[in-house]
Amino acid sequence: MPHHVLGQTYALLTAITWAFAVVCFKRSGETLAPVALNLFKNAVGLTLLALTLAVLALWQPAEFASVRALTYGEICQLLLSGIVGMALADSLFFRALNLIGVGLFSVVDCAFAPLVVLFAWLLWHEVLLPVQYLGAALVVAGVFLATPHRRPRDRTWGQLAAGIGLALLAIALTAFAIVAVKPILERTSVVWSTTIRLAAGFGMLALFSLVGPRGRACWQVFRPSPGWRFALPGAVLGTYLCLLFWIGGYKYTTASIAGILNQTSVIFQAALAALVLREPFGKRQVAALAIALGGVAVVTFGAQLTAWSVHVFERWPGA
Repeated sequence: MPHHVLGQTYALLTAITWAFAVVCFKRSGETLAPVALNLFKNAVGLTLLALTLAVLALWQPAEFASVRALTYGEICQLLLSGIVGMALADSLFFRALNLIGVGLFSVVDCAFAPLVVLFAWLLWHEVLLPVQYLGAALVVAGVFLATPHRRPRDRTWGQLAAGIGLALLAIALTAFAIVAVKPILERTSVVWSTTIRLAAGFGMLALFSLVGPRGRACWQVFRPSPGWRFALPGAVLGTYLCLLFWIGGYKYTTASIAGILNQTSVIFQAALAALVLREPFGKRQVAALAIALGGVAVVTFGAQLTAWSVHVFERWPGA
């Protein structure tokens, strides 16, 4: 399979697994504090990644060659990316989710794809084809149309403003942290780069929880409780599988395209809510799904569409 196709597949799988995980995190966030939940999900993900590396050591020893080739500076960049994009951004994400809810957060999350495109252009001079910018606009429009725009009734305007601000900051930090290390991801094993970033995020969170005023309370999350019912599957999906797919997407395709395809997570969340939670999926959601999927097709096949249109124009009589 060509690398760009593999990367786009991973990016879409990221959106699907994250849609399942967000529902789990929302339910677990009703009983677990943001830092505690982040600590728990990162610990579960890191444990599963360590087991994966142990299996690879037995069956694919060559997997370790790419990490040995990294310089000290590159390892530090991956560690910093994990601290910013996982320890800090994820904690802000959970706090924002508690303040404004999944629906309103999904509206704010429409900023993710444009921010990835912006950072990819600023840092690595990535430029999409004109038709792919159109596809990106369709994806963002579909996501915006699919999400409810009503404010939660049990939140004040001050809480909503704080939640929206935290959500935007979390999204910007996440986008910047992953785009900044894209050249390193391209030369490193997906499992290793994911493990290094997650280890940094978990280490910083652990240190923060130990020195914080409620440090002991944060570690209570590792005692089996009813909150595990949603936190554990959320951690497996949202930290282990989703992170592997996410890193794989940015490794094998351009950051801009990966970010745009990641944005479709909200569409899958709406479909999941209709199938599992029996939430309404009306004409607006159907239209949003069609628009977003059309945008995905344009982004994915933008190069082929451009080449085909040029070919048709050249063969047009009088051209």
